[in-house]
Amino acid sequence: MELFLMTLVTGFMLGGIYALVALGWTIIYKCSGVLNLAMGELTLIGAYVSYTFYLWTGNFIISLALTLVVGIVLGVLTERIFLDRMIGEKVLAVIMVTVGLSFFFKGCVELLWGTDTVVFSPPVFSLQPYIIELSGNMIIIGRVYLWSFVAAIVLLCVFVGFFQYTRWGLSMQATADDEMAALSLGISARFVYAASWAIAFMSAGVGGCLLGNINGINISVGHLGLIVLPAVVLGGLNSIPGAIVGGLVIGVLENFSGAYLDQYFPGGVKEIAPFVFMVIILLFKPYGLWGWERIERV
Repeated sequence: MELFLMTLVTGFMLGGIYALVALGWTIIYKCSGVLNLAMGELTLIGAYVSYTFYLWTGNFIISLALTLVVGIVLGVLTERIFLDRMIGEKVLAVIMVTVGLSFFFKGCVELLWGTDTVVFSPPVFSLQPYIIELSGNMIIIGRVYLWSFVAAIVLLCVFVGFFQYTRWGLSMQATADDEMAALSLGISARFVYAASWAIAFMSAGVGGCLLGNINGINISVGHLGLIVLPAVVLGGLNSIPGAIVGGLVIGVLENFSGAYLDQYFPGGVKEIAPFVFMVIILLFKPYGLWGWERIERV
């Protein structure tokens, strides 16, 4: 029971970070209909940028805030330089551009920071865990998991509030629902696309920063960003609440797979389980739990 509770709680907290990265996938798809296959590299860039700022400032909160600022700048520049000319083109062509961006970003990271594993030094969070007694069972929770989860939930609330209660957020939702109607009301599609990439860079960057505190930072952080794709598929590619729920579910599923199946299937079942789950979901719910179903009339 202690193993079960610890696995559940830790997976739930890890899922909060996954939900933050999943939000980036959902925002770009919701606003432009494009599946951004460079999302893992956005996570990787955010991890290294936050690490660099932490070395310079020695303050994690400042480095996190500066990572958000850099995310805005890089998101807008990426959209203006690489994707602005693709407005109106076929979706497949834009997706292939994001594939090219993933290789480009990965190469830039290897050029600037190398491929060696680095860790936040001194550690941001104390190594002394929290110990909670529940019904006679001892639950040990690492501080890095707890505070990373808190930071992820706070940022998720900020982003959701942005979409629900600000003029810019409502403009983005209007463009996602009906681009032609939004254009007729004076909403700039170019602004919406740039803003969606900026938010994707911010959410993925902070997610990479938090993941880097847990596992260290190396080139494999980009692969961790791709693990979030099953969470997006589960919730629905264009559903923000779905991205949050999907991230939490995948985090718990991944942890349970590692705790209970690795002993029977050694060799990385923890990394494979979310994608197996994604295939099963696609068989029965192709649009996810809350995704929009497309109905074409002939």
